[in-house]
Amino acid sequence: MSEIQVLDKTFNTLIPKENIQERIKEIALQINEEMKDKNPLFLAVLNGSFIFAADLCRHLTIRHEISFVKLASYEGTSSTGNIKQMIGLSCDLKNRHVIILEDIIDTGLTMKYLLEQLTKQSPASLQVCTLLNKPAKRKVPIDIKYIAFNIPNGFVVGYGMDYDQQGRNLNEIYTLKK
Repeated sequence: MSEIQVLDKTFNTLIPKENIQERIKEIALQINEEMKDKNPLFLAVLNGSFIFAADLCRHLTIRHEISFVKLASYEGTSSTGNIKQMIGLSCDLKNRHVIILEDIIDTGLTMKYLLEQLTKQSPASLQVCTLLNKPAKRKVPIDIKYIAFNIPNGFVVGYGMDYDQQGRNLNEIYTLKK
């Protein structure tokens, strides 16, 4: 287990890069099978999911599209509970198969908000795909179709996720040292 420093915090490896890449390939295979002939629209939630979205799309062999939306509810190492839509969706979702790509789902409040907003646009189907899932922190129920990793409650950084905008570039996922 390696230890790194990001700003004033120390983190330990939680998920090595090889494990991340293997799970992403497995999820892509599942999506390729389940969504063949459907031309799904992947909706990546910025900023945290951009690396996950890029790696997943590289393993998809089906016809697909990708778009982005930016929502924010974190400051530092904790959720504010307030969701602010920064960048809206610019494409029509009516009768489209939509798969939301998220870096991490913990309380579920951000995803609940996003699902409510997208449902109003009458997609043919609406699924959630997340790199990390923290079921112990959940405040609202969320149906997640594709989960790469279930993780314990704790603050994580790396592979797109940040601590005060630092550490997104790390190719492994690290957890805050206790």
